[in-house]
Amino acid sequence: MVKKSVKKYVPNSKEKYMCAKHKKYFTERLTSWRKEIIKSNNESVILANIDDNVSSADIVDQASSQTEKTVELRSSNRRRKLVNKIDQALNKIKDGTYGYCEETGEPIGLKRLMARPIATLSIEAQERHEKEEKIYVDS
Repeated sequence: MVKKSVKKYVPNSKEKYMCAKHKKYFTERLTSWRKEIIKSNNESVILANIDDNVSSADIVDQASSQTEKTVELRSSNRRRKLVNKIDQALNKIKDGTYGYCEETGEPIGLKRLMARPIATLSIEAQERHEKEEKIYVDS
């Protein structure tokens, strides 16, 4: 049996910005991404618990294991923060502010949102922030 190829919808600039199709597309994409991250975090927790039960008498092995746990904990924290940003993006879709720059109120743009669905700033505003950070760090 041959599966019919279903053409996936991709938002385009010919449509009204943040129309119902766009919102549905980003809601589904963000929700799917969120589920993947949570699944990954759950798997990491299970693997970490299994690894906790194995201890080594070798101090080098213990140090290596501890380093791996630290790296995994940082990754897990990053994923948790990402889930928060995804939740914020989903809330913005509900309240009608998704896709608009938090600083200027201008549209962020479909290409940027497709590349980074949790973007909250337009490219111009993001560049300004990065320049300000660089100046602050260099001072």
